[in-house]
Amino acid sequence: MPSPPSGGGHHDPRAGPVAPNGDPLLAARFSVPVPPRTYVRRPRLTNRLAQGAQGPLTLVNGPAGAGKTLLVADWATARRTPGRVAWLTVEPEDNGPGVFWTYALESLRRHGLASPDGIGGPARPGEVDHSLLTRLAARLSRRPQPLILVLDEFDRVVTSPEIAEELQFVLRHAGGGLRLVVVSRTEPLLPLHRYRAAGEITDIRGADLAFRPREAAALLDRHGLRLSEAGTRTLTERTRGWAAGLRLSILAAQGADDPEVFLKDFEAGRSTLADFLLAEVLDTQHPGTQDLLLRTSILDRIHPGLANALTGRADAEAVLASLQRANAFVEAVGHSWYRLHPLFAEILRVHLRVRHPGLEPELHRRAADWLGEAGLLAEALPHAADAGDWEPAATRFVDGLAIGRLLTGLDAERLDGLFSRMPPDTSGAAADLVRAARDLARHDVARGIGHLRRAEDDLPAGDAPDAAPLRLSRALLRVLAARSTGSADVAEAAARDMAVAERAVPADRLARHPELHALMLTDLGSAQLWAGRLDAARATLSAAARADAGPRTAFPRHECLGRLALIDLLDGRPGRAESHAREAAAEAERSGLPPSARSGVARLVLAAVALERDEVAAARGHLGHADRSAAAPRDPLVTAETALLRSRLLLATGSTRAARRLLDRLEHLPDVVQPSPWVTEAAALVRSGAYLAEGRPQAAREALEDGGPPGPERTAAAARAHLATGDVEAARDLLAALSTGHGGGPAVTVRVLLARAQTADALGEGDEAERLVARALRVARPERLRRPFLESGPWLRRFARRRPTLTRGHDWLPASPVGRAPSGEARDGCRAPAPVTEALSEREHEVLERLAQLMSTEEIAADLYLSVNTVKTHLKSLYRKLAVTRRAEAVRRARELRLL
Repeated sequence: MPSPPSGGGHHDPRAGPVAPNGDPLLAARFSVPVPPRTYVRRPRLTNRLAQGAQGPLTLVNGPAGAGKTLLVADWATARRTPGRVAWLTVEPEDNGPGVFWTYALESLRRHGLASPDGIGGPARPGEVDHSLLTRLAARLSRRPQPLILVLDEFDRVVTSPEIAEELQFVLRHAGGGLRLVVVSRTEPLLPLHRYRAAGEITDIRGADLAFRPREAAALLDRHGLRLSEAGTRTLTERTRGWAAGLRLSILAAQGADDPEVFLKDFEAGRSTLADFLLAEVLDTQHPGTQDLLLRTSILDRIHPGLANALTGRADAEAVLASLQRANAFVEAVGHSWYRLHPLFAEILRVHLRVRHPGLEPELHRRAADWLGEAGLLAEALPHAADAGDWEPAATRFVDGLAIGRLLTGLDAERLDGLFSRMPPDTSGAAADLVRAARDLARHDVARGIGHLRRAEDDLPAGDAPDAAPLRLSRALLRVLAARSTGSADVAEAAARDMAVAERAVPADRLARHPELHALMLTDLGSAQLWAGRLDAARATLSAAARADAGPRTAFPRHECLGRLALIDLLDGRPGRAESHAREAAAEAERSGLPPSARSGVARLVLAAVALERDEVAAARGHLGHADRSAAAPRDPLVTAETALLRSRLLLATGSTRAARRLLDRLEHLPDVVQPSPWVTEAAALVRSGAYLAEGRPQAAREALEDGGPPGPERTAAAARAHLATGDVEAARDLLAALSTGHGGGPAVTVRVLLARAQTADALGEGDEAERLVARALRVARPERLRRPFLESGPWLRRFARRRPTLTRGHDWLPASPVGRAPSGEARDGCRAPAPVTEALSEREHEVLERLAQLMSTEEIAADLYLSVNTVKTHLKSLYRKLAVTRRAEAVRRARELRLL
């Protein structure tokens, strides 16, 4: 029997080079893999490899199927390397240093290591002579260009510290003659910390290897598959950019009629993806480790203590750390927490149901208990729900003072979806409080109050400590319900009850839930604002706006700032209102509140301020934003202010009947039990203004007679209505009863001054009237308040013509109320357009808007469900009122008069 050869790499003339154990060397292990035609080259990674090859060591480290080998192979064959590349695919049999170095030397010889005879080869499979390594390092160090040795699948010799030490010796002493590229699922036993400290290693990790959406789109395209941008992003997120997951998903979808729908509903647990991961990852683990992976697959995040609770073992910490180091689709997320790759977890859950039918609910129950004891309520609840333990889940939720998280914060939508699964027969005060919170948050007030009453019936008697969270949650929801029904008295009583309940809860627990107090103050302040208790509302809302910054209090802060802006507006201070409204909008942007979580009040205030300045287009723009962003479509305050603003816009553009008709909605607000005094007064002002514009002064007077004691703005409007009927004495008496320092802001002051001026002029006191108008101009100018002058009607225009010096220096005013051309038109010698002497009807305004859209008569008729003859009649009336004869003239003149 022949003896084995004494040195590696010896050649048998018939068999070629052989290993120390006599086996021939396998040529395929020296071949660089060829990427498939569907391969997507990613320059961001090949550039990193090219940069890494300038230094001694590059580590490409990632899980199975991450695309490590193909990435390095593509780079190695792209002719972008600083030297020749020697490739070696490592096999488990290479754990013997002699066999490993025989293959490594052969790879180097095949790719440019000259004069190999002076180096020799290993004589025995299990060891290598140190002098051989010294000769190799010396030969490499003399090379003019480096040799790059790629060791693919190096994790297969991870158990051999000898090989790692020998590689380190050769790499260190070869100087610039050797560059090492290690491709591995795990970190090799090389002293990586030294290379990292010296900046001599390039790390390409699993996160780097993950495909980005644009790269995934290129991969889809290579496979002849097209998805929408959103579909590509969803697929990338689901696979977390894992190359094998993407490719197998794409292959599965290629035969589908609608690939996008297929991938959306794709069951990874029953696919080739599952086969790959089970074979490559799960089946390679110890049976105990497999059991741990299966049981923890129900978790979003895995803590060693939680894993022990699910498995009944005590070594989960070491097992999870080992899986993470091995890139076995277990990722460390910090603070001793781990998570599984989502596709791996999905597949494991399917496998869990096969191996252990019926075990899942018990695992969820254990997870809920462990997470609840750890104070991780948000994570415990879904597990309690999946276990079917709804009553304990609701109790734990309320006891944890978490009721406010259904009403605000980034978790609100998720928690609402979670508790939407709670069966209707789940009993107990906590369950009914949760139902009440969900209904009230969606403005289903009647149902919410019903659940709240049932919860109150089930509250435990006495002042037991465990009842305090229930009583606190009930009081908070009562404040919200009172706000929704417009009852400030009930809100204030419930706020007092909440203060009592808070005293029974430890202060440190309350401090962890700042959203509770912020929500209570917001709802209380809103109820006080609705009731017209503006000073109290301002104090309450200001306190809420000072709440601790954080995602849970972002919405209350945003809401409070918007309502403070509304209070400023009601006070007649548009400048301050605008400042608060913009602060509210900035708070929403800063906090990342989505449009669906914004109240819309700030935008309504900005629209009202723009209208006060006669910036009609801007007002409409803000109103449109408010419609799109309103989180509370049934909030009475939002509903009322929206209707008031729309009616004022209609009035400003001449649609008086439409303005009055819109106000009728305010008489039947859903759920509201207490009307708002300022809403009633504002509606009366719009109605009165509409009647005056229609030439019906008596109706204008009557519109202002209902309600409580009039404020200064209603008094000024009533005086104007009396003047329109010729009752100058009544106007004088009304204004005389109004104190000079009425406390209103500039917008109110200007209207009162103009009413006094008109009355003085009617009494023949022209100089006094001029003084009052001049003062109104001075007050209005800083705020650019144009609307009060437009509302004064033809009287002001006639008065300004008699006293032409009155408006000098006030070019900020529109032309029509003061009877002069704007400065730009005056320079061109043009005259300002004469005002419309007769207001357009609502239908005429609708026809005018369609004219501006270049619609034909027939198209207008079809759009408005009218006959063509009826449209022609409206057109004739429209032309007469605008003093034009053609369509284009009508549209141009309407724009000049700001009717469009």
